[in-house]
Amino acid sequence: MKSSWCFAKVNNRLAEIFFERKGKKLTFYGHCYVDESEYKTKQDKKWINSDIKKYDFIYKNKGYTDRKTGKKFDLVDLRAT
Repeated sequence: MKSSWCFAKVNNRLAEIFFERKGKKLTFYGHCYVDESEYKTKQDKKWINSDIKKYDFIYKNKGYTDRKTGKKFDLVDLRAT
């Protein structure tokens, strides 16, 4: 299993999202809200600005919805594995 993470907007707040990509399918493991002031380098700020333009989600009822496309993604419960 190869998981990845990136910055995203989740419910209009900055967050790190954790996911796995298999082909074109995304499986989400979760997210955590972060404060932008924690990231001080120019590279960090560049990544944040780049990622939040691409990734904007709504988290509701144990699932993620892409705000731009309306596509829904499931959340994997890691406690069940």
